[in-house]
Amino acid sequence: MIGVAFGVEARKALASRVLRWTTLLLVVGLALIVGGMTLAVRAGDPQVVAKLGIVADLEGWAAVSAMAAQVTSAGALVAMGVALSWLFGREFAEGTVAGLFALPVSRAAVAVAKLVVFLAWVAATAVVLGAAVWLVGAVSGTGALDEASATALGRQVLLGLLTGCIATPAAWAATLGRGLLPGIATTIGIVVVSQVMAVVGVGAWFPFTAPALWAIEPGTVSAGQLALVAIVPLGFGALTALAWHRLQLDR
Repeated sequence: MIGVAFGVEARKALASRVLRWTTLLLVVGLALIVGGMTLAVRAGDPQVVAKLGIVADLEGWAAVSAMAAQVTSAGALVAMGVALSWLFGREFAEGTVAGLFALPVSRAAVAVAKLVVFLAWVAATAVVLGAAVWLVGAVSGTGALDEASATALGRQVLLGLLTGCIATPAAWAATLGRGLLPGIATTIGIVVVSQVMAVVGVGAWFPFTAPALWAIEPGTVSAGQLALVAIVPLGFGALTALAWHRLQLDR
């Protein structure tokens, strides 16, 4: 049953203009922002240097990777939250949810299939984002990749994947709120709370903040703290599947 649901949801995703445009805007936006910040730091722009903080003291690929991590932690989270909100909220916004009650596939299986399709899209997007960061570094004359730089780019790819994982509460919110906007609002709330947790100094223990901190300063987040991120997709994925299982048309 899940295999059938996955096939249907995958075809929906491949035909979706929303996902195509989200991917394009995210990748191009990341490349332009990181490229612009790199040039600004080299030119000694005081405003950009002040905003980047300790990242401005880095050089070469380390600087490019750290800048990309900062942009990804917020920008990619919003983009992926929007995509996930669309995957779930569109059924309510377009009125297609009623048809799901007549299918032999359970609604919980449909929800799980949507989450699997989303994570597959996140994985592909994370790889493309890593390639975009490499291209920005190469074009800006950062120099040849060494082992440390390649590791930093690897962290960028993993950050993209982890960012998609912490966006999963948007699926639950879109389901409970029966539309796209609750999911998008939840995503924005996650961004705000994550920033607050980072400022107060407890971000390493907060699953929504830990991936970004780890990508920028790996030594500040332990493997155990980073592993806590798995709680988010597993927990909210289960809540979303349960919500779809109990879904009724009248409420």
